[in-house]
Formats: sequence, structure tokens, C-alpha cells
Amino acid sequence: MTDMTPAILILGPSALPLARRLAALLPGAVITGPHARLDVAERIEVVPLEPVADGLRALFLAGRPVIGIAAAGALIRMLAPVLATKATEPPVLAVAEDASVVVPLLGGHHGANDLARRIAGAIDAIAAITTAGDLRFGVALDDPPAGWRLAAACDPKPAMAALVAGAAIRSGTALPDWLSHLPRAPDGAVSVVTSHRRDVPPNGGLLYHPRSLAVGIGSDRGAPAAEISQLIDDTLADAGLAPEAVALIATIDIKADEAGIAAAADALGLPVRIYPATRLAEETPRLETPSDYVRATVGVAGVAEAAALAAAGPDGRLIVAKRRSARATCAVALAPAPIDVDHTGRAPGMLYVVGIGPGRADWRTPEVDRMVAASTDLVGYGLYLDLLGPAAAGKRRHGYELGEEERRVACALDLAAEGRQVALVCSGDAGIYAMAALVYELIERGQDQGGPRPLWSRVRVQVSPGISALQAAAARAGAPLGHDFCAISLSDLMTPWPVIERRVQAAADGDFVVAFYNPVSRRRRHQLARAREILLAARGPATPVILARNLGRPDETVTVIELGSLDVDAVDMLTLVMVGARGTRRLDLGQGVRVYTPRGYGSRGEEVA
Repeated sequence: MTDMTPAILILGPSALPLARRLAALLPGAVITGPHARLDVAERIEVVPLEPVADGLRALFLAGRPVIGIAAAGALIRMLAPVLATKATEPPVLAVAEDASVVVPLLGGHHGANDLARRIAGAIDAIAAITTAGDLRFGVALDDPPAGWRLAAACDPKPAMAALVAGAAIRSGTALPDWLSHLPRAPDGAVSVVTSHRRDVPPNGGLLYHPRSLAVGIGSDRGAPAAEISQLIDDTLADAGLAPEAVALIATIDIKADEAGIAAAADALGLPVRIYPATRLAEETPRLETPSDYVRATVGVAGVAEAAALAAAGPDGRLIVAKRRSARATCAVALAPAPIDVDHTGRAPGMLYVVGIGPGRADWRTPEVDRMVAASTDLVGYGLYLDLLGPAAAGKRRHGYELGEEERRVACALDLAAEGRQVALVCSGDAGIYAMAALVYELIERGQDQGGPRPLWSRVRVQVSPGISALQAAAARAGAPLGHDFCAISLSDLMTPWPVIERRVQAAADGDFVVAFYNPVSRRRRHQLARAREILLAARGPATPVILARNLGRPDETVTVIELGSLDVDAVDMLTLVMVGARGTRRLDLGQGVRVYTPRGYGSRGEEVA
């Protein structure tokens, strides 16, 4: 699970009273539904979800719990196309509109059963839980609680079947509280073992690993992820330690942006926690292999051992001293209980720069949805944050106006440098006339100036693409980008007009299809007129032109005209203008006008320059 803030889905205003009760019970929950059918007279946050099925599937794929005040069958049918494996599905619950019953449909082992009980207790309903083990023992034995993992080599089904049939367990060691209520007997048929070691699961029994191991890593700058991963694997294997018992990767804060460490942790499915040198220095008396060289280099006597011990806590102990590979070091410490990852060290800063396309949920990529769901903070132009709808619920919002681009990027970098997970939200594609380039520009500018905010360079940055305006316009109009094309911004705020004019002339000379971004503003009208003149001289007045406004939104319009009749007053700031090449063709069909550019020159008698 990445975001446990539920979305409460209602399909009509009659469900609002119950939705209010659930929203009050679940802090941060957002009410969502098809806004055309919601006549909301009172002030209540209801985020439109259009179309409903696509929006619901997007929430599900992003790992968002969904509470549908709707028929169970309706929810199942809408989600059916995206159902895959129960290992990753979030909770999905159906609640009867009369508040009589709560049914966990999916994600029973990921919190749905517990959430159903909580809701049922609050609204005096019946929690219709059908998971056999959960009903019998109050816990999902194949999906233990936080801090514990079932051994990868353990097949839990025989043991669970035996316990459901009435068998007792036997164990030679003390069991954690969440297992203590299971029926026990000295000769119990089901053996239950807990260990941080790489043991063989008992035949027909259960082996659980407490996540009590902390792996400390030190590395050279640029050490490859494969080397770090191999070092961790070898260290654990040689010591007989279970990978499932590892809670986290720990390191010094100056390695927060080290791509190899981050990638190795991702490959192992482990979080990274970082510590300042001052904190690691406190562990010096407990180090087994202190190093004067490391002390001189980073200010502490050892990184791998000190980081592992810091994560394991004051009662932890070093069980594997520092091991080396060519460019990295590794050590392991054991805590007396599962490590609370959320309360040790801090997470490295992460900045996701995401393109949300035109803003529609079904036009966002699953990767973008996952990044938004994983973020604690959202930064962007206020309208773009609003377009996220229920995906923004429960996040800290940092909204900025147009023209405040540097301020919003600086805010995003500052938040990420504090250790937060931040999504910098852009419309269209984040790398096309958007914020991704400015992120790197500000980081480099800070380095060149000695770093007004030196921690910016330690922030991990990941850019995710979105549907750009030129792609959306082309798809709506037909296939005008079937051959070579270019994009030119007509705004002279960042680029001098003579430079822009030369680029328009070059596009005309090269016979490119041209997508014009920022074609006009309230005070800037002449640039589009001049661009039309240049293109008219190169490709003639009958050249198709696409005017695409508010793409992917309810008031979307797409119009096809001829270059000779292009009127600047018909274009505003929300319009993308796309001008065809000499070979671009207009096709009148029963479904309307379509524009396409053939894939090659000469196939339809066009002039070859």
C-alpha cells in the first residue's frame, strides 16, 4: 500500500449522508463521484470523478483504498479489467446505502477486513468478512502485520488449513503478541517458528521473520547498484541471515542521492534511512573496524557499521562487521524487536516531477498515479493540483500562481531536501515546456553559486512523462504527426523574439508540421500573425490548421481550418495551434474532418524538396 487515505465513492446524492459519516470517521478521506449526478446544496468536499469507471480503476491502480456506497456487483464489474494479483491490491469495500452491511471485496489481507470492522462498529452495521483464517484467528496468517514477514520458502496453506480444521500449534520459543492467541499444545500438529536466520521452514508449519535486521551501507560516489546488491546478498548469505528479516538500508546523509544505493534498495524492496554524521559519530565506541581514512573523508570513523547500529537502536548489536567490495562496504546489526522504520533516521528526499496530461484520470499514466500516491506533498499551479481530484486527498498542497515557476520549483526542492516525498505537478508532459528542466537548472545554478541550498544536490529526482498537448491534439484531429514535426513556443518571455522567428523560418524551410505552444497572451498577439505569414509563404493557404483548446476537459474543442483563414482573435492562451506540412492532408469522413500526414514523401505525388 502506498496511500491509506480512502476515497469514498458515491453514485448519487442519496448516498451523501452516509458518506459524510464515513468521511468524519476517516480523517483525510475524500468523497468522489460523477458530478453530473451530484446536486450538493451543502458545503462538502465532493471531487468529480468522470468517467466513473476509469477514475475508479485509476484509484485502484494507484493503491488507493476505495469505499463504495454502491452495489458490490457494480464495483466488481468496474474493477474487473484491472484485477490481477491479490498481493498488491488495495482495500475495496462495498457499503450498503442503508448502512446495514459492510462487505470487504478485495484487499482483505491488506487492511480491508480491519477497515470493514472499524466502519461497521461506527455505523452499527454488519461486517461481512468471509476470510476463513481471519474469522477464526483474527489475523491473516499468510499476511502478518507490520514488522514481520512470512519466509519466502514457506507455503502457508497446509498450516492454515490444519488450524482452521482445529489443530493446535507448537513452538519452542516465545511468540509475538499477534500469534499468542492461537491454540497451543506441546504436541500441536503445526510448528510455528520465529527467527531472523535463514532457516528451513518446518514441514507443514510456519516460519516468520521479525524485521529486526538493519543493513548499513557505505559507498564510493557512483558505486553501481549491482555491486551493492551483490554485496548485501553475499553478506546475508554468508552470515546465514534471512533477507526477509531486513527492515531497511541505512547510510550517511551525504549519500542520500546515491543512485546505486537507492536502486539496490528498490531492487530488494527495502526503504532507505539516512543519518547525519553527528548521529553516526555517537556510535564510534561500538564500531568493530573504525577507519581513520573514513574519518578524514566524511567525518565519522565508519559509515556501514555506524549506520546499521544507529538503525538498530541503543539495544541493538553488530552481528556482521564491515565487509568490503571494490567500491562499497556493508555491515549488519540486529535489533531486539522489529525495527520501526518510520521512527528511525529519515527518508532521503524524493522529488517526482510528473506530467498529468490534460488532467483526466484516464489520461494519466499508472506510473504518475503511483508517484502521486507515494507523495506526502504536492506542489504546482493550483489548477493542476485541482485536476488531480481524489488523488490529491490527504496530501499537503503547495499551490502557486502562473508566473511563479521558480518559486514552486524551489519549494519542491526544499521540501524534498527535508526528506519528504514530493510530487511537482505539471500539465501535459513534465519535460515539454514544463518544470523538469527548471528543476535541473536550479540545482545546477545552486552548485555554481556555492549552493544557496546545498541539500538540493542530494535530492533524488525522477521525471515521469505525460500526454503532451501536441499528442492530445494530434489524436483528437487524426494523425497529423505521421511524419517529421517540431514544437515551438511563441512566448518571448524566456526566448528573444528574433530567435523564435528564425526557428519558425527554419521549420517552414524544412517543411515540418509545427505545434505552436503559447501562441498568444492578453498583451502578445503579433507573434502568431508573423508565424502565419512565414508559413503561408512556404506551404500555401490551404494547409490544414488544428486549433485545439482545453484538451481532455469537459469544454474541449478541436477545430480544423485552413492556414489562409487563421484568425489570431480565434486563439487564446488555452489553445494549441498545429500547422500541417505541405504533405498534410484533410480527410472528410462521416465522423467529421480528420487530418493526417502521410508517413513518406512522394507516395501521394507531393513535391520532394
